[in-house]
Amino acid sequence: MAGIIVELILSWLLLCFFYKKHLSVVGFKPTRRRLYHLCAGLLIAASCCTLYQLLTTAWTDNYWVLNQQATGKTTGQNLWWTMVSVLYEEFLFRGALLYIAIRKLGMVKACMLSAIAFGVYHWFTFSVLGNPFMMLVTFLMTAVVGLSWAVAFAKTGALYLSTGLHAGWNIFFTVVFSNDPFHQGIFERANDHQLQGGLSWWVFLFQVMALPALTFLYLGWLSKKQRLPVYTKQEPYIPLEDEDHG
Repeated sequence: MAGIIVELILSWLLLCFFYKKHLSVVGFKPTRRRLYHLCAGLLIAASCCTLYQLLTTAWTDNYWVLNQQATGKTTGQNLWWTMVSVLYEEFLFRGALLYIAIRKLGMVKACMLSAIAFGVYHWFTFSVLGNPFMMLVTFLMTAVVGLSWAVAFAKTGALYLSTGLHAGWNIFFTVVFSNDPFHQGIFERANDHQLQGGLSWWVFLFQVMALPALTFLYLGWLSKKQRLPVYTKQEPYIPLEDEDHG
C-alpha cells in the first residue's frame, strides 16, 4: 500500500512539472460513465478468465472442485493483495507516465512502449529472467494484454476500464481459480492432468488473445455508441461536458 501512495505522489509531481496538471487528468474522479466502464471491464475479464480456466481442464480427466484449504480469511487476504497489485501496476503503467508519454510521443508509440515495459516487468515478477522460452511466453501473455489496456486508458481518458479489466482477470485467475503459489483460491483442480499437444497450444493462444480482442471490440462498440474522450499528443485530455450523465 505504501508503494501506491509513493506512486501517487510522484505522479502528481511529474504532472505538475511537465504540464502544471494534477491527478485529475488521468481520470480519478468517479462518474457514472467511468463506473460503467469499470463494471464492464470486470465482467468482460471475469467471463474470459472463467472460460479459459474451464478450457484448461476440458478434454482431460480433470475438473474444478471447491478448495478445502480456502477460508473467508484467506480469500479476503488474497483479494486485498490482488487489488493492491492491480492498482500498483495500473498507476505505474497506465497512469501519469502513460499520459506524459502520449503527450510526448503520440498515442500509438506511447501505448506500444507501455506494453513493452509491462511485458518486461513481468519477467521479474514471474521470476523467469534467464529462461529464454519462459521469457518469450511471459512477454507474449503480458505485453499483448498490456497494449489493449493502454489503449483502453488512452481512449477513455481514465483508469477505470483498464483497472476493471486488470482486476477482473487477476481476481478470477488467482482468488477464484487458485493459480497462485499457495493454491488458496476458492476452486482448485481435482488432479494434475493437463492438456497436451495441439490443444494446449490453442488454449494458450486463447489466453493470449481473447481478452485483448474483447477489449478492442468493446472499445469499438463504445466509439460507435458515444464519442470517446481521447488523450492526444497535441492537446491534453478535456472531459466531455456530459460525462456525469453518460
